[in-house]
Amino acid sequence: MIKPILDPNFKPAIVAIREFNKLVASNPNKQHIVIAVERDQGYIYRREFDILPDGVDDKLNNFIVERYIKTILWLVGGFKIYIAGSHQVYEKIKSYYSPNGLRAFDFDFMSTCYEKTVEVVECTLDTIPAEKPCSIPLGGNLDGKRIGFDAGGSDRKTSAVLNGETIYSEEVVWQPKLEENIQYHYDEIYTALKTAVDKLGGDVDYVGVSTAGVIINNRPMVSSLFIKTKKEDFERQKLVYIASVERLEKELGHKIPYVIANDGDVTALAGALDVKDNCVLGIAMGTSEAGGYVNQDGNLNGWLSELAFVPVDFQENAPVDEWSHDFGVGGKYFSQDAVIRLAEDIGVKFKEGISLGEKLKAIQKLAKNNDEDVLNIYRTIGVYLGYATAYYAEFYKIKHLMLLGRVMSDVGGDIILETAKETIKAEFPEYKDINLCTPSEYMRRVGQSIAAASLAK
Repeated sequence: MIKPILDPNFKPAIVAIREFNKLVASNPNKQHIVIAVERDQGYIYRREFDILPDGVDDKLNNFIVERYIKTILWLVGGFKIYIAGSHQVYEKIKSYYSPNGLRAFDFDFMSTCYEKTVEVVECTLDTIPAEKPCSIPLGGNLDGKRIGFDAGGSDRKTSAVLNGETIYSEEVVWQPKLEENIQYHYDEIYTALKTAVDKLGGDVDYVGVSTAGVIINNRPMVSSLFIKTKKEDFERQKLVYIASVERLEKELGHKIPYVIANDGDVTALAGALDVKDNCVLGIAMGTSEAGGYVNQDGNLNGWLSELAFVPVDFQENAPVDEWSHDFGVGGKYFSQDAVIRLAEDIGVKFKEGISLGEKLKAIQKLAKNNDEDVLNIYRTIGVYLGYATAYYAEFYKIKHLMLLGRVMSDVGGDIILETAKETIKAEFPEYKDINLCTPSEYMRRVGQSIAAASLAK
């Protein structure tokens, strides 16, 4: 195994699972276990594998199964977890996914997203539900007058697109994360859409929205953009984009097909347009880690792809995420937080009171000056990424891994990219053909806005 220079105790998820599989394979009494997770509209994701016999090493069995379920929930999403093959494992997982259990955060988050209380259900191997996949055609529609709206955490971007050509684009600073009043969001979104309508000659055929958060049926169920809004405004929050489009419909006197999508999925769609191929996993390393995926059919799977909460490091003393209170999850390894954490580990001192973004810029400046210790930060993240890519590839079919975000800018991004490629080539020859890449200049300029505008048909 390749050890990250600044994190020698790193225990990659893929390595831990493969070691477990080898141990289980050597036991003649191994047990077969099946996990199925149900999400909206009855879609089912299913995974099966062998574990050690009950009573041999229940702690290890429970740990591996729990990490698998955690991964599935945040990649795929779901509110009902079915388990067959081990009553002991079922009992432990059921205790974890409860209001006061080990995974209380995940329990509450998924219950909120799907508006159904998370359940853990025991089945037999014969009665556990079959797989029911989903493939959602979205994007690639460039006919007519279109608006693409990208709701970021610090600025909102709006583009007016006419038959595939961006004729107007604006970037406006806003502060959604600081606003308690939901009306602020309504006003800002409507103003952005109305401005684009005017640029299109006073009419629009389609609207596409790219936004942070978990989107279910065109509604943002949980989103960092609404972190300050009041609980009593939750129902209005879910309708914030839909209501803005409906207001335009009334004013223009006709229906406007619209799609509201997770920004990670829109990034993946833009990446697919950029490389002119499918099976694209997009990862944005910014304030946190965001993800999205375009499958082999050029469609979306309807998955959450919330990579920030997917465990990538199985060492139990790994860094802990402040929000979910879990350890070793992607947001602590592929974000500006990861860069700052590793910088502090090597003794980098920051000015008092500066923001996280300013800290990242300070580190990037040191990297440009070829500070070898600072360059090791990016080499470490590159090793993280190589192993994480192999783990993600256990769940996604990946031909292209599109990497973007502020962490991937400048010399540091180049080092991450090359180190990840070297790690995959050395450790995972079965994944050596995955194309790790960054966006073209065209995509950086207009790709995201065109992808958002192309969502609806």
